[in-house]
Amino acid sequence: MTRSRTCAAICAAAITAFLASSALAQPKAKPPKSRLLDPAVAEDALEISKRVQCGEADGKPAVYHWSGKIYSRVAGEPDRLLFKAEGMNIRTCISVDDPARGKGWRLVSRELLLYLDPKNGDVVRQWDNPWTGEKLEVLHIANDPVNQPPQFPKSASGTRYSIPTLRREGRWFFMPFEAPLFYTNPLQGAYQDWVGGKYHAMEIFDFAFDATEMLDLKNATAYPTVSWVRISDFLPWMKMRGRQGQLVFNAMGNKLKSFDELPAVLKTEIASNYTIYNAPPPVDDKRPNETSWTVFKKWVDGKAPAAR
Repeated sequence: MTRSRTCAAICAAAITAFLASSALAQPKAKPPKSRLLDPAVAEDALEISKRVQCGEADGKPAVYHWSGKIYSRVAGEPDRLLFKAEGMNIRTCISVDDPARGKGWRLVSRELLLYLDPKNGDVVRQWDNPWTGEKLEVLHIANDPVNQPPQFPKSASGTRYSIPTLRREGRWFFMPFEAPLFYTNPLQGAYQDWVGGKYHAMEIFDFAFDATEMLDLKNATAYPTVSWVRISDFLPWMKMRGRQGQLVFNAMGNKLKSFDELPAVLKTEIASNYTIYNAPPPVDDKRPNETSWTVFKKWVDGKAPAAR
């Protein structure tokens, strides 16, 4: 009886071991692959654009930072390095729905750029104009808001959303964007002492991002790099009175993981003088966008006439 029980136990153990080994010998089912975004699909292209611009819709703020230099370009003289620059934009996205155009998103943001001394990196408060000899108060770029209209998979005319400039090279996606600007300058008439004519400029943004990070559907966002170039007239606070010449801004940066990653000079200046720039505007913000020129108009209008 004891031998029989022992044999039964041994046989049971052997059968269990056999079944286990047989199971191990079977090919394991492959885990399902994570679906990748397809830039050729309108909804996926819209998601890629959202991941570049902000991240999660209704999610945490996204912060872009860039650092660079600002030169003058005047015919007949060498280019001058006028300033170094540190800039940031804090933004977020909100989901929007349209019964005809589908589910999309809208971006709200505000941006700050500081003019720094090209030698010591200090924030410039007053500037000696090398062409006129005047000492002028510096008006840093502080545009609030800088929002974007809603983006949908389908336009009002029925065109499907796409990113025509997007191209892939190996592990990288490149997404260049040029914005030629030519419109009525908000500073006219009584403001011709400061600036004249049409506002004529070009903004150039060149984004680059990792394809694997961007296309994986499991990721809520991506962290692109960005190059930014602006070619524009002299800034109105420079009081150039319509002199011939341009400014060339050249900077590079990237989307940060958090506000805390900003350089100290920006965080210090925000804490002291631009406190609202530690968060994006409210998601229901309906204010018109600001530019360096519209902000200047409000700034100079608030001064006594003798100080203009």
